[in-house]
Amino acid sequence: MTDTSGSGASPFSARVVAILIAIAVISFGAVLVMAGWAPELRDQNRAGDHPYSTSALGYNGLVRLLESAGYPVKVSRLESDLETRAYGVMIVTLPAYGSVRVLTEKSFAPTTLVVLPKWYGLADAAAPSRQRDTYFIPARDLNDRLGNIYPDTEILRIDVPERLETPFGESAIQPDVRLQLIRAEGLDTIIGAGNGALLAYDPQRNIYILSDPDLVNTFGLAQPENARFAVQLIDYLRNDSSEQILLDATLHGFERSENLLKMMFSAPYVGATLVALASALLLGWAAVIRFGPPAREERAIALGKQALADNSAGLVTMARREPKMAPGFLALVRRRLAREIGAPRNLTETQLSDMFDRLGPDPETGRTFSQMEAGLKQPAASRDDLMTRVRELYRWRREIIRRNMHERD
Repeated sequence: MTDTSGSGASPFSARVVAILIAIAVISFGAVLVMAGWAPELRDQNRAGDHPYSTSALGYNGLVRLLESAGYPVKVSRLESDLETRAYGVMIVTLPAYGSVRVLTEKSFAPTTLVVLPKWYGLADAAAPSRQRDTYFIPARDLNDRLGNIYPDTEILRIDVPERLETPFGESAIQPDVRLQLIRAEGLDTIIGAGNGALLAYDPQRNIYILSDPDLVNTFGLAQPENARFAVQLIDYLRNDSSEQILLDATLHGFERSENLLKMMFSAPYVGATLVALASALLLGWAAVIRFGPPAREERAIALGKQALADNSAGLVTMARREPKMAPGFLALVRRRLAREIGAPRNLTETQLSDMFDRLGPDPETGRTFSQMEAGLKQPAASRDDLMTRVRELYRWRREIIRRNMHERD
């Protein structure tokens, strides 16, 4: 049976290793992408009174209207935008039955427009992006919720007037069924109708309040008069034409925290991220080319002539006796050369030296055997000196053997 326990062959081919590494890199990248962008990949267009909804009570129609008119508009999913944004008009749409305590808990940055709720609806199970039915929110419910913030709050619902006086001219609006107004202490009326305010200003909290959402929601914007009013209202609230318009989605459950992974791939951090990725790739490549098949386990004590020679040479080196090996090497070369050229065995060293001189000098240096012999009869001055003299004698012997074999042929 063949023993393969010490075999150095790799269990995987280079192709298999490359495929495994590629799968690992792609999988790791996919995990990073899903961790950083998973909230962005889910369907946000579900029925409701939020900026992503295209249903009747949603406000995505306002987003599209402003985009088509060339306004810089976006949906905000960062709660920090409510208080610390540097610039822009924020539109906050209160949920139908959500808490209104946000009006007291937040210090809204100017300019902020708060849109009160008026309807609630049921989503269609067959088409979750649509409303199956819509219903009035009872006025007393809104009174109770807003009464904790504004004393003596009263929500009014009146017949729709033919014309309204506004800071941007007369307007003919068409909300659904009835016009919703608000009346409360501490609110200044900007656009009034009857005994209430359609657009009010809260000087204490520095916010504007739009009492009827039908003028800005998707269903209401189907009426050209309402769409015109919505655009004029936005222009009234903006300081200049370059100011951005944001619609808050955090109150409707779409809040997004600051994501470290997304930040890594955003300016100005993307440069450092690319450098880190390149360094990781270089380290991985260095590991791949450095670690090959497992090393074969060697014996503690090697066997064979080569091992014996290596061990002996190591001992001589450790003892620093290499320069003293010159006479021994000379005697070894003399015996081998005499045997190789067939010299008589009864010749003395002097007779052998004369015979070797007659074979010819070294082709490179012109030195005869006797001259080279004289330098090796005594220990060498150093290891380098020994190697120089040994190489010269070895070269001469090899040339003599080659020439002798050629003459025989």
